[in-house]
Amino acid sequence: MTSGFIYQSIKRYFRVIKRPNTPTLWAFGVMGCFSAIAWGWVSDQPLIRDFFQLLYFQQKNPPIWLQLPYIPSSYLWLPTILLSAIAFIITKIYPKPTARSRAIIVAIILALTIRYLLWRSLSTLNLSDPLNGLFSLTLMGLEIYIIGANIIQVYLIVNSTDRSSQADQLQQSVIQRKFTPTVDILIPTYDEPLFILRRTIIGCQALDYHQKKVYLLDDTNRHQVKQLAQELGCHYLTRPNNLHAKAGNLNHALKFTSGELITVFDADFIPTKNFLTRTVGFFQNPNTALVQTPQSFYNPDPVSRNLGLENIITPEEEVFYRHIQPLKDGAGSVVCAGTSFVVRRTALQAIGGFVTESISEDYFTGITLASKGYKLIYLNEKLSAGLAAQSITDHLNQRMRWARGTLQAFFINSNPLTIPGLTLRQRLAHLEGLLHWFTSISRIFILLMPLAYRFLGVIPIKASIGDFIYFLMPYYLVSLLAFAWLNQKSRSAFLSEIYAIFQSFPMALTVIQVMINPFKGGFKVTPKGKKQQKFTCSWKLASPIILLLIATMVSLFWNYPLLASNVDNYPGFNLGIIWSIYNLVVLSVSLLIVIDAPLPDIYDWFQLRRSVKLQISDQVLWGITRHISEVGAEIVVTEPAAASILHQKKGEKFGLLPLQMEIIDVQLSLQGEITDTQWVGEFPTIRVEFEALTVSQHRQLVEMLFCRPGQWQNLSTPGELRSLWLLLRVLLKPKLIFDRKPRITAIAVHQH
Repeated sequence: MTSGFIYQSIKRYFRVIKRPNTPTLWAFGVMGCFSAIAWGWVSDQPLIRDFFQLLYFQQKNPPIWLQLPYIPSSYLWLPTILLSAIAFIITKIYPKPTARSRAIIVAIILALTIRYLLWRSLSTLNLSDPLNGLFSLTLMGLEIYIIGANIIQVYLIVNSTDRSSQADQLQQSVIQRKFTPTVDILIPTYDEPLFILRRTIIGCQALDYHQKKVYLLDDTNRHQVKQLAQELGCHYLTRPNNLHAKAGNLNHALKFTSGELITVFDADFIPTKNFLTRTVGFFQNPNTALVQTPQSFYNPDPVSRNLGLENIITPEEEVFYRHIQPLKDGAGSVVCAGTSFVVRRTALQAIGGFVTESISEDYFTGITLASKGYKLIYLNEKLSAGLAAQSITDHLNQRMRWARGTLQAFFINSNPLTIPGLTLRQRLAHLEGLLHWFTSISRIFILLMPLAYRFLGVIPIKASIGDFIYFLMPYYLVSLLAFAWLNQKSRSAFLSEIYAIFQSFPMALTVIQVMINPFKGGFKVTPKGKKQQKFTCSWKLASPIILLLIATMVSLFWNYPLLASNVDNYPGFNLGIIWSIYNLVVLSVSLLIVIDAPLPDIYDWFQLRRSVKLQISDQVLWGITRHISEVGAEIVVTEPAAASILHQKKGEKFGLLPLQMEIIDVQLSLQGEITDTQWVGEFPTIRVEFEALTVSQHRQLVEMLFCRPGQWQNLSTPGELRSLWLLLRVLLKPKLIFDRKPRITAIAVHQH
């Protein structure tokens, strides 16, 4: 029985690793080598001990150009002041980076980065004993890793692209109908609510393009979905199984469609009317295989909502679509993002359809197309919008799925680092994306480092305050000043750090799991269309943050006040104090992020100003909408006599007050009932709930709310100082305590 159990266990193990797991072996091999060296140092092996003693001597006697100059301490600030002034002036003269201004800033940052790394590696390591040495070298290695990934970005950004002017020229052939290939619009769906599917179908049917067919690809074979497709006049496709998830669904649809171009929208994404007008023109180049556009969202992401900063801070995806994708386009390595893209059918057929090796079928389909010599285009214009994850757990699960799918690259044939046909620059751009997911492990170690100061007496960086001023501050401040400028104002450095910190623990665990067992777990659709009436905390996400927060507070308040008063006897502990205070702030904000705020309505409301005509019985009133959704509106009634009329009619009806409402500019008439009236200032504001809409009314309403060209505008991130103030304000006045009443959140949209 025992031998049978062992045999079955071995058989199951080899079934799991049926594909050669070379990257995992490499990772364990590298870790094993470092562990052996560390053990040799701790156990005082002569060869290893002598080697580190030699390095320790070199650290104590760095090159003269890495030593502080013999000048008054106040002059040590000169490099920081001069270089920061240059960076500040350039960013103000050129609010939008040009090729030359970007090259100057990049050159300064690269030079300061090299200077900083040389100083850190040749002058600041504490190799006095194995304990200090291991922490010091590990911290240095993790810094090099993070900085190395950033250097790749900085290098690639010099050739960042903007194709809007090219789209202006190419769209003329489409508008004039000189180039109008047939287009099949595919909407893959798996268990999404009908009300979400309905507006997506309506949005796709509203596209200004006559040579199109819309297909709903139902992977759950639901009768009500088929009825919805028939009601709206949409083609319906299903299949007998769910093999290969979304990729399999799309490949199945290829057999039953014939359009020259294929457009894919996720079930919650709604295009603006000019989506095809702006993208199809690029396919006049026969080598163009795919055009990708950004993912934007018409609801706040859970991070901004939980912090109470809706319409203030930018969603996490903004960095990728406004910063990373343009530089990847410049390197010829655009990432296919799974929705809001157009692909040429013949190119897709040439590679055998959508890649099914990974749960990130979109990413590897794009890589495979590029490896065959096809051109992938990124048009940085928001031509569609979808639903962001509505809870912090769903948000993180989505990111962990992306991480798992991307890191499967190391274990499949479509690995961008090894697949034949890509250039070195393309591989470098994809390497940056792969390295990104491992930074979560680095961030956890950096969060833990201040605890080593207190509990182990470790000093991982040996440097004076003057050293930090002269070598660190120029690099840090110039990078800080240029950060948002280089990424098109999509994210400030402080807010970027917050987004990275709160998801570090689950993301690091996911990365480790993928490297051990890359294909464990399948594709799971992010839930959408949920309602939540109260604050809820994800204790699974909160637990590691709470433990680290308590440990940091203990380490700071227990012994650091004593050390701070006698810092000369404890070199390096002054840095530990600053480090701990910073960690307290970011961890406290992270804890607030994982507490989900109420979401009282499944429908999204928009800050949209439209003139309306209201008829209540025989009375006609005029007003302007403040907020509007698919189910209701808030209207400021601008008639001077409105107050007395509303009072009179309300008194007559003793309940809900029916009315007819006409939105003037779209000539849309709706029936509804007044559910609430409030007086703020001179005019009353009424809340109207619409009656059941006809298909025609719903089409007009969806087109007005979601499909207007140019309505999804970029939100600029707050500056660094304002970002810091926002984080402190959130800590001083958390939404959990001061804003507990559920309310409808309205999204600001561009007004024409």
